[in-house]
Parts: sequence; structure tokens; C-alpha cells
Amino acid sequence: MARNEQLIRQHKLLQLLEFSRFGRTVEELRGDLVADLGLTTLHGRTVRRDIEALQAAGYDIQNEQVERGKVYKLGRNHTAVHEIAFSATELIALAIGRELLTPLMGTQYWQGIETFWNKVQEAIPEGVYEHYERYRRVLYVSGTPSKTYAAQSGMLKTITRCILEHRVVEIQYKSIGREASQRRIEPYALAVHQSSIYVIAAAPEVADASERLRNWKLDRFQQATVTDDYFKPDPKVDLAKFLSKSIGIFSGETSTEVKIRVGPRSASYLKEDPWHPDQTLEPTEQVAEGETPDPNADQILTVPASHPRELLPKVLALGADAEVISPPEYREAVASVIKTLAQKYQ
Repeated sequence: MARNEQLIRQHKLLQLLEFSRFGRTVEELRGDLVADLGLTTLHGRTVRRDIEALQAAGYDIQNEQVERGKVYKLGRNHTAVHEIAFSATELIALAIGRELLTPLMGTQYWQGIETFWNKVQEAIPEGVYEHYERYRRVLYVSGTPSKTYAAQSGMLKTITRCILEHRVVEIQYKSIGREASQRRIEPYALAVHQSSIYVIAAAPEVADASERLRNWKLDRFQQATVTDDYFKPDPKVDLAKFLSKSIGIFSGETSTEVKIRVGPRSASYLKEDPWHPDQTLEPTEQVAEGETPDPNADQILTVPASHPRELLPKVLALGADAEVISPPEYREAVASVIKTLAQKYQ
């Protein structure tokens, strides 16, 4: 058993009791724990011991005999502890955050977001909610994706468990244009990028340590199975740094500095909506000290990238107002696509 498996199970047990209005039997709790945590087996005695441990820790867990058997539920002393007062401004921020997180719809994370939002609506005074509704109509969130991960919710629970317990996952993975293959991965974390969920995981068979960590798109998982093998996470892995190396999801230990000549109009757009926090925009020609750069001149955009494919849609979206200068392989990748498009549109 992993060192933190018991804590994870007990925390989930508290969540199940909190969501249950009429209480749950031990068998019902056992079934929910198995489903939500992706467990293979769990004995009822273990659930009872977890309940007793939580009671000993001071949680107000009560039981009563009903028609379907003995049920457990949280007492009022527990549920009243976490009451929070909300202002209209805080509700607006929470509502906007909820809408921005729609890529998580269909996952256990979205379930938590929805249940919390429902509790907030029930707990706040009517006057505060009316004030919130009035101001909420001032700001709208658009462009959020319609896709959900309901079909992958089971696999997501399995992967989450393996991340927490440092277990190897056996997956069936189908890349676009390829046959599905069986792989073994060591999952470190999950990442949301442009409405899609990715699993940041190491490929054990890759010898080069700098190339082992990769991003695996959850949409391409056909199956995910927990194994009995554990892995030791690399303490040198910095996930925040790993994900910030590039403008897209093709991230890694190293990135390439790409230089792109852009017109003044595109330069203005790139200042409003940067591709990357580390990007720079500089005049194409050196400006003498004290002189003001010509606002109508082209500029050189320097931005980190890990693969030409993540740069292609961004460069092509700027049309003739952008030209990749270096490195050669990135310039050639764009040129090849433009050549193919020119032939199609002749």
C-alpha cells in the first residue's frame, strides 16, 4: 500500500459523506470509493476502520438504523464549521472561473466545481445573490469549448490515482494516423491546454533522461490500467518549467528560439495577445540612441518553440504579414505548407 493511500481514501470518504443528504451504508461507501478512486479491491472492514479513524480525529460522523441498514452521515457540528460568507464580487470571480474550467466537464473535478457552486447558491442571502446577478450581466465569457471528458472519466480517475501513488500505468494509445499501441507510462501530473487534457508522463523505455517526459493527450487514450509497479519520480523534474518552455503543448527540457519577421499590424496584435510570456519584439534595424523606432516598420518576433507544428497555425494565421527567418527547419516547414496550399488554390 502506498504511504498516502489511506489519507486519499479517507479524504474521499469525507467528500462522499458530505455529498450524501440521507447517509450511506458501508457497502455503498465501499462501492463509491472503488469507482471514484479506481481501486481494484476494497474490503468493508477497511471502510469501517477509516470511519472510526475519522471519528477519532474529531469529525462528527453519525450513524442511524434505516430500512436499508445502518447509514453514516456528517453531523451538523461538522457541516457548520465550513460556512463561508461571500460578497457579490467574489461570486462573480467564482462564476467566471467556473465557466473558464468547462474543459473539465465530465470529470470528477467538474463534479466538485458544480457541487461547490450549488452550495454557494444555497448558502448566500437572497439580496447578495440578486446584487451578483445584476453585475454578472456586465461580463460574459465566450469561446469556451463544447467538448467534455465524460467518456474518459473512468480513465481519468485511474490516472489521477496513479499520479498520487506513483504507479506505472499501462495504456492503449492511438496517435492520429497510427495504429493503437500498448505503452507503459509513469504519470507526473495533468495539464489543461486549449480545452484538452494532457497527461504529463515519462516513457520508461526512453534512455535519454531529457527526452523521457512527454505530454500524452487524454483524447487518444483507449484504455488505462493500474499496474502493481511503482516508480520513483525524478526530483529534478520541474513541471512548471517543463510546460513553459514553448508556445504550445510540445514542451520539453529544451526549446528552440524562433525568429519571425512581422508587419506593424501583426506586431500590434502580438503586443495585445502574446504567444508566450518570454517573447520579444524588436525593430528589424538598430535604432540610434535617443531616436524613436518607426511604428510602421517591420519587427522581429523572437519566441520559444519545441516543434514546427505548434508554430504553423499561428504563423499562417498572420498570412503574408509574417515570415519565419530562422531556424531553417522551421522556415522550411512553413514554406512546405504554403507551397502545398498554393498548389491547391491555383
